[in-house]
Amino acid sequence: MSAGHMDLNGGREESGPGGASRGKATVLALGKAFPDQVLLQEHIVNSYLHNTNCDDAATREKLERLCKNTTVKTRYTVISQEILDKYPELATEGSPTITQRLDIANAAVLDMAAAASLACIAEWCRPAADITHVVYVSSSELRLPGGDLRLAARLGLRPDAGRVALYFHGCYGGVTGLRVAKDIAENNPGSRVLVATSETTILGFRPPNPSRPYDLVGAALFGDGAAAAIVGTDPVPGVEFPFMELDHAVQQFLPGTHNVIDGRISEEGIYFKLGRDLPQMIENHIESFCKVLMEKAGLKKGFNELFWAVHPGGPAILNRVESSLGLRPEKLQSSRRALMDYGNASSNTVFYVMDYMREELKMKKKNEGEGEEWGLVLAFGPGITFEGIVVRSLQ
Repeated sequence: MSAGHMDLNGGREESGPGGASRGKATVLALGKAFPDQVLLQEHIVNSYLHNTNCDDAATREKLERLCKNTTVKTRYTVISQEILDKYPELATEGSPTITQRLDIANAAVLDMAAAASLACIAEWCRPAADITHVVYVSSSELRLPGGDLRLAARLGLRPDAGRVALYFHGCYGGVTGLRVAKDIAENNPGSRVLVATSETTILGFRPPNPSRPYDLVGAALFGDGAAAAIVGTDPVPGVEFPFMELDHAVQQFLPGTHNVIDGRISEEGIYFKLGRDLPQMIENHIESFCKVLMEKAGLKKGFNELFWAVHPGGPAILNRVESSLGLRPEKLQSSRRALMDYGNASSNTVFYVMDYMREELKMKKKNEGEGEEWGLVLAFGPGITFEGIVVRSLQ
């Protein structure tokens, strides 16, 4: 296939090195990092109930069912036995523990963001001093100065690197970070933007309570980790090797749905409420959102002619997206694989999906001669907010 960028009139713009369209943002490298503690899903029920001193049979039965339905196999967590021994109040109902939780979270998210960023820079093969901007994404820390400055200092970035912090966007934050990085890169020729996301569930860890059923969903589904990407235009030939072009981006919220995903910070940490109608609301609007996104890019293809990197909020959401758009089962394989291996790691997870998608497209090209050229990167979160980017594979 020809490698130029498709404009609104169906034409092709001149292509630069590696098939990237001149002036268009590309993803030049990815990185990820995780805490040391690995959670095996088959052990979650016993460990969670033991750590929270819960022996309620009904709670055990419900958590067992949730753990099975999530399709998750492994996750990672900042929470260790050492932390629980040092702060036993974390597992005590009603304890004012926001200070302790933030002390743990603030340090952990910075450590993970730095590790993911270093892995990304190593793949990029250029010095950290060449990074001109940082987009920092997290719903797991709260302090001044924020993680954006602390990460820049930790990595030894130049003091005049431009910084943007995106806090409390939840699960769509990773795609928002890419959209912001795209805008920065395309409006600042020669810039190289580091996007870093980092999340931990320590703010919401607490004993089960019948009045808070979502706590068990969190225990069964969510995980910790970090991710990073470097975004820039006009890759340097022989030095930078882009694998995905960020073509057009759209963010949209559904009016009147801001209470469907509700998170509140209290003296005991952060509380989440998740409406049961979330998967149905996504199903009701996903097709129209994708059509708006594709029309903005002038992309005239069927849904099954594209590749899909969808944030795996949970199996129910992936199932609704698949059925609503009439996607073949293999189209969401990378999303389901990321969910299985990492759980829902909030803003990080879409980067894990993109990493698997990069691998999948590379194998298709090797085995079949070519894979899909165009695709969509999608995420959903509080608002209800839809975030999407039309992307082009440069594999």
